[in-house]
Amino acid sequence: MDFHCHLDLYPNARDVCAQAVKKNEFTWLVTTSPRAFTATNRILGGHGNLLITPGLHPELVHDRHGELKSLLEQIKHARAVGEVGLDGSKRFQKSYDIQRKVFTAVVSQCANMGGRVLSIHSRQAVRDVLSILDGHPGFGTAVLHWFTGTGSELRTASDMGCWFSIGPAAFNSASGKALAKKLPRDRVVPESDGPFAQVNGETVMPWSSGQTAVLLAEAWELSVDEVTLSLEINSRRLIGLIRAAG
Repeated sequence: MDFHCHLDLYPNARDVCAQAVKKNEFTWLVTTSPRAFTATNRILGGHGNLLITPGLHPELVHDRHGELKSLLEQIKHARAVGEVGLDGSKRFQKSYDIQRKVFTAVVSQCANMGGRVLSIHSRQAVRDVLSILDGHPGFGTAVLHWFTGTGSELRTASDMGCWFSIGPAAFNSASGKALAKKLPRDRVVPESDGPFAQVNGETVMPWSSGQTAVLLAEAWELSVDEVTLSLEINSRRLIGLIRAAG
């Protein structure tokens, strides 16, 4: 399974999509803009085990914030939303105020629609992401993708009931390994974040959950079989939440 993947952005997207549909029980294809969502649905849609969701990536908000109205409309007809969120890194500071407005509008719309499951980008912006979520009761379920916050922020997010999607590339750094040890084990699901994520110079593919299980087993000091079972149970619970939304 893969709970955060940009299938549409692989160089050979149609082929990778076909393989993911065959190999994975479930793949969550997050899109980066409302226009991309429409196009991806047309080109790659139609598979029962492939979830394609509307989003507006914070890195693109500066250029694409005019598409917010379209995104809010798409959310009405979706069970899940992603990729959305905030990016507080230096490169995107100029757009941060607009990012906050867009993300707040998205979370508000999810609450208005009775709750959605959101795949959320929170790089160097965890506190603001959690504050916006906390300010909109009934928004649904937050899945923090490739979490890179502090240990304190992780505890706060966990206490709020957030889920976490993690892939092999999260273990490339010592800080990533340290955070992985502290994740709430009953709310962790696998992701690839392909084609952006890489391990040893190789692009992570949507069927990398086995690799994630091996790395988590080391972090959690459990057997690979135990972690694999835990990820499967968690994944089925989250899929249930997605199906119940909307």
